[in-house]
Amino acid sequence: MARPKPKTFDKQKVVAENRKARFNYSIEDTFEAGLALQGTEVKALRGGEGTIAESYAEVKDGEVFLVNANIPEFSHGNRNNHEPKRRRKLLLHEREIDKLFGAIERKGMTLVPLSVYFNSRGRAKVELALAKGKQAHDKRATIKDRDWKRDKARLMREKG
Repeated sequence: MARPKPKTFDKQKVVAENRKARFNYSIEDTFEAGLALQGTEVKALRGGEGTIAESYAEVKDGEVFLVNANIPEFSHGNRNNHEPKRRRKLLLHEREIDKLFGAIERKGMTLVPLSVYFNSRGRAKVELALAKGKQAHDKRATIKDRDWKRDKARLMREKG
């Protein structure tokens, strides 16, 4: 029987990416979560604004929240505009929340957002990673491997 292919998320329009997360953390598992947003937040995200570089997710009282994600105020909003760095609720199944909570409590892992995107149905989604922080020597090994791959590719191109 054939091995099942890993599931991929349906990313139509990526709004924000946390590229440093893959360098600072070793990724164990990824989840797709919906975002509970206000109207002006959706409009700002559709305009391509928003950063998740310093953000993280936390499990509190059986719910998951995205903390410290910056979605700037909508330029054409009125006085009912949203707060840029408010806590946003992430929409996950209860089974997934229990799995995340157990991994955080037992194994000392963290929840890191990798990207914010819109799927094919136009819904705002977050790709969450269950990750463990890398030590300094692990980061050096990652840099060494990346440099070697780059040099190897350059040598192969020169040799033909």
